[in-house]
Order: sequence, then C-alpha cells, then structure tokens
Amino acid sequence: MRPPGMVGVIERRLLINYRADPDAIRRLLPAPLRPRLVNGCAVAGICLIRLGRLRPRHVPATLGLRSENAAHRIAVEWDTPRGPAVGVYIPRRDSGSAANVVIGGRLFPGQHHRARFDVHETGGDLRVAFASSNRTAAVSVHVRTTHDWSSGLFANLEEASEFFRQGAKGYSATTSARCLDGLELQTHAWQVEPVEILTAQSTFFDDVNRFPAGTAALDCAMLMRDAPVTWNPLPPMPVNPGGDCAPQRLASRTGT
Repeated sequence: MRPPGMVGVIERRLLINYRADPDAIRRLLPAPLRPRLVNGCAVAGICLIRLGRLRPRHVPATLGLRSENAAHRIAVEWDTPRGPAVGVYIPRRDSGSAANVVIGGRLFPGQHHRARFDVHETGGDLRVAFASSNRTAAVSVHVRTTHDWSSGLFANLEEASEFFRQGAKGYSATTSARCLDGLELQTHAWQVEPVEILTAQSTFFDDVNRFPAGTAALDCAMLMRDAPVTWNPLPPMPVNPGGDCAPQRLASRTGT
C-alpha cells in the first residue's frame, strides 16, 4: 500500500545553490540518474525549510506539525518511456523533528537524520544553521534579502525560479542500495525572491574528497515564504536496471 499524501505550509524555504563540475556530481549519483546541466555546469545545493501544519491529507490543520528541515539536493534527469524527466536527487535529509525522523522512509518517503537547528531572523537577515546528532553533517548560512540578482548559472531570477519549479520530483537516498524513495511537491503559490549569500559553510560541499578544489562554488540563493503545498509519494525508483524495490521496502518497515 502506498503511503498517503501530506499537506502543509512552507513557512520558509531557503535554497542555497552551487554550480559544480559534472564529473564530480556524476560520482555521487546512482543509476539511472545523471546531472541536469546549465551552461555546462551541474547544479546542486541545500534546501533549508521550515514546515508548518504538516499532516496527512484529510487530517485537520490544527493537528499538523511544525519543524525545521534540510535537504542536500542535486538537479538530475533520467530517461522514461515518455522521454527525459527532471527532478532532484537528495543524498541526505536532516530534521529537527523526532516525528519526521521516525516516519521518514517508513510511513512516508524520505529517511531523515536527527539534527539540532539554530535559526535567527531579523528584518532582512536570515541565519540558519544545523548540526546532525551523529556529527556527520553541519551547515551554517547567513543571507540577506536583496533586489539584485547575481548568478553564473541563470540570467535572471525568473529563469532560476522556473528551473527549480520544474524539479518538483525528488528521489531520496535510503539505507537500501536497491531503490530511491520518491516524492513530488505541488503548489499553486510558487513565488521566490532573491537573497544575497553573506556566508555559507557546508560539510557536504566543503569536503575536498567529495569536491576537490574548484569543483563546487556558491552561485545564488532564493527564498520562498508562506506557500501551501502538497507532497505526493512517487513509486520507488530502482537504482539498477530491472531492480525490485518491494522486498527491501517491506524489510525496512518491519525492522528486519
């Protein structure tokens, strides 16, 4: 049985984007995914998102949860019988919510690591930081709202917004080496604003073993606020041709 869809509100979604060397990104992707390129560069980044009123469909909003979350993302494409499809690959998810950690990858797609978040918002300034409880990941960013746009990937904000809007299908890494969990974001209130990156550190992108010098650089950032959204689960994606995800998904849910 497929898990139910979830609804809620994106209270704040901050996208910190990097332009990266395609070969460095290819080494991080399971088949059948490949990098989605813009001007010859791969696109990756960090989504720092505060969710409100998150709950299964048909559950009253008053029973929804509020949480800080993070996802490391890579823009990808893959082949389907109807032609190429686009979306994002998520090698890692972190959450400040114990509930998200428990249900992620079990009752709902997307396994999460438990993390502690530190958020400060003052006027146009926004600081978001987190560190995972197992000390395997940490991020700290400081951005400021602006009317200016600067990017080596996208000519303007509208072009960047459309690129990320198209990447609504996300496939997350799981403890299984056999398949990826799938999730699709839907909203009728897609609107972003540019922000200036003042500082940004990430143990993922700053790791020279993963990204040798010169293979990943900060590019741009954008902010979304107060968007009602729905997340619908997608069928799991096998990571090898002809792979079967069902037995492993059942095993992970029963704890065996």
